Amino acid sequence: MTPPNFKAYEHIYRYHKRSRIHRWLIAFAALLALVLFLPWTQNIRTTGTVTTLGQEQRPQQINTIIGGRIEKWYVREGDYVRKGDTLVQLSEIKEEYLDPQLLGRTQEQLTAKQLTVDYYQQKVAATESQIVALNRGLAARISQLQGKLQQLRVKLQSDSVEMMAAANDWRIAQVQYGRQKVLHDSGLVSLTQLEGRSQAVQNAVAKKISAENKYVTTRQELAIVQLELAAAEQENREKIAKAEGDRLQSLSQIAGSSGEIAKLQNQYASYAIRNGLYYITAPQDGQVVKARAAGIGEVFKEGELLVHIVPQRVDYAVELHVRPVDLPLIAPGQAVRLLFDGFPALVFSGWPEASYGTFSGIVTAVESVPGSSGKFRVLVKEDKDFKPWPQELKIGTGANAIALLKNVPVWYELWRNINSFPPDFYQPTYSTTEKKP
Repeated sequence: MTPPNFKAYEHIYRYHKRSRIHRWLIAFAALLALVLFLPWTQNIRTTGTVTTLGQEQRPQQINTIIGGRIEKWYVREGDYVRKGDTLVQLSEIKEEYLDPQLLGRTQEQLTAKQLTVDYYQQKVAATESQIVALNRGLAARISQLQGKLQQLRVKLQSDSVEMMAAANDWRIAQVQYGRQKVLHDSGLVSLTQLEGRSQAVQNAVAKKISAENKYVTTRQELAIVQLELAAAEQENREKIAKAEGDRLQSLSQIAGSSGEIAKLQNQYASYAIRNGLYYITAPQDGQVVKARAAGIGEVFKEGELLVHIVPQRVDYAVELHVRPVDLPLIAPGQAVRLLFDGFPALVFSGWPEASYGTFSGIVTAVESVPGSSGKFRVLVKEDKDFKPWPQELKIGTGANAIALLKNVPVWYELWRNINSFPPDFYQPTYSTTEKKP
């Protein structure tokens, strides 16, 4: 029979029972060894916010191109609008645009200038026709005078021959008279015969003088015709010079008027475009979320903000900010796991397949210039082949990102972290839709 105190001792220390702790230690060691050889996905964790993939899908400001005054609002904050819907009506405040008939009067000025150009063009055409007519008239006049000159030259030659013949006749008559006088003095001829010879000399002298006068008259007429020809040419040159001056003056008026027409056309186009700016319309479908200007009759300057519009169609993306030391490990086409604020998730950063509540994304752009915080901006879009992103996402929602890197054993990752080595760099596999950086 065992003493009572010994039974209590045996109950407390249980020295006669065999311990199984070593089995658990062996099992735990085996499990730990197995875990050390499990694949682990290296990753980089960072934060960001939800944005849009395209710039045109982000909230935009509706500014005014012209200054004016608010006449009527067609929307309220929170209203959904379609592209082209009128948001607000403006009225003019600048005195040079207050005329309600500004476009019509500008068009009248433009029409008057165009008519002026047409008139000057017709004047240029008439002046050119006048110059052609003057040249033709000069040609006819010159032809006429040249024909007259030719006739006078022939006549002058004929008169010259006649004058020479008359001079020969006069010399012969003088010789004959001298002979006849010698014979009369010798008593061989009668006085009547001598007087006949004297009369023949007088006739020869008269013919000689008449031929000389005729020659001189013809030569003077020839000189006069030559002067007329030179005067006609000079007069024609003066008329053509005057007509050419008128033509050039008309061309100058056309050039000046054309410049004024271009200026008026520019003004008319500006006025027409300005008239179309009195109604501010929505550039795309979206929601009016904030009105900077309020009330009726409020005056604002050019370029001031009127309202904000959030586009209705949005392709969400996540804007991440990566440290410079991690930037070489990020490349377009790389897979990223995302956790959105307000959407609970169970995350195992090294085992993305075991994570629950995370969403997949693909790096689509990496900026090469750091921001004001010294970090680089990375844009991540939705991975269409994975679980779709929540429809309840809004621009500005916070996001935590896990950029997946190379697959390594757990022991290697522990060794790397103990030694503070950086993650292994590798080039991701690109899909056919992605562009290699």
